[in-house]
Amino acid sequence: MSAISVSQAIVLGVVEGVTEFLPVSSTGHLKITEGLMGIPVDDTSVVAFTAVIQVGAIAAVLLYFFKDIVRIVSAWGHGLAHREERHHHDYKFAWWVIYATIPIVVVGLAAKPLIEGALASLWVVAGSLIVGSGVMWAADQMGRHRRGEGDTRLKDAMIVGCSQILALLFPGFSRSGATMSAGLMLDLERVAATRLSFFLGIPALTGAGLYELKDALGAGVDPLPLVVGTAVSFVVAYASIAWLLKFVARHSFNAFVVYRILVGVLLLGLLGTGALTA
Repeated sequence: MSAISVSQAIVLGVVEGVTEFLPVSSTGHLKITEGLMGIPVDDTSVVAFTAVIQVGAIAAVLLYFFKDIVRIVSAWGHGLAHREERHHHDYKFAWWVIYATIPIVVVGLAAKPLIEGALASLWVVAGSLIVGSGVMWAADQMGRHRRGEGDTRLKDAMIVGCSQILALLFPGFSRSGATMSAGLMLDLERVAATRLSFFLGIPALTGAGLYELKDALGAGVDPLPLVVGTAVSFVVAYASIAWLLKFVARHSFNAFVVYRILVGVLLLGLLGTGALTA
């Protein structure tokens, strides 16, 4: 029997959609929400459910950046067919996304038991939220914000891509937070760092969702809550993406830093008082 009801799936879909691309840790917020609703965060069906509903958020990215994706994929295809087309930045960028995804795939498969086991603790989430806030603040302060999206290179993509491993191993660190921080440290503009985070997240998160789909169905997850949660996350994530790009064009990441610290401290308090179990 499924551990998640339709009403709970709606709540989790909203949380996923709001937090997947904001640098506040979707995994952390999902685990906190599951804990508050009495859902066992270490249940295999729950772990699979939260991975699958990410596909809804990824679908939102695919739709929002559809023209960019078509342009990049088209340039990649032309480059494969015609050597003279391989100097275009979009052709190179397509390969960089592929290369930058390999490290997180390797680590994700190798460390899967650990990620779903000891590292899934809410204590880890709380600590990662707070530590990740410090990293984000330092990156925003140190970065010179002078390089645009067209200035990215293979080195940038690989560093930003590898930073996703931090969020994979330490839920609460935030994939978006890690990748955006890495981009800022490389002196990318805030919007450029944010867009690069989006593009690098597409293959990693899509792969994780599809990989977990068979486990979700095999672990007894009811298809109805799964579909509802994924649909809700899609709608909410689309609105979240639009808002975030407008926000970072005019503001620093300080608001997210403060929010993460407050959530981390609150979570520590809930765990310390026994209101939540790790």
